[in-house]
Formats: sequence, C-alpha cells, structure tokens
Amino acid sequence: MNRVRQIYRFYADGFRNMTVGRKLWMLIIIKLIVIFAILKVFFFPDFLATRYETDSARADAVRHDLTTR
Repeated sequence: MNRVRQIYRFYADGFRNMTVGRKLWMLIIIKLIVIFAILKVFFFPDFLATRYETDSARADAVRHDLTTR
C-alpha cells in the first residue's frame, strides 16, 4: 500500500507543478470532446433509432445483420 501512495504522490506532484503541461492537457481534453461529442453527432447517427420504431424490430435487424454476413 505504501508503494501505491508513493506512485500517487509522484504523479500528483508532477501535475501540480506543471506550467506548460496544463495548457497542453487542456488542448488534449478539448480535442477529445470535439472528437467524441461533435463528430459522433454529425458523422455517426443512430441508424437503428431512425429506421426502426420498436426495440424488438431493432433487435431483429441486428440479429439478421449479424447472421447473414
């Protein structure tokens, strides 16, 4: 358990003392939000929800798609 605490303190102190790294981490977080939130909405729509009205129809479509390929 002591080793885990040492590792945690090492990383916590490293992130606490960052100056340029904080800006880089913010840039990374913003890019991830753009990739997963915005691009998903525009380029990966939910086809099952738009083409089928009930859950059983969606399940049948998925089952058919998986077994015929």
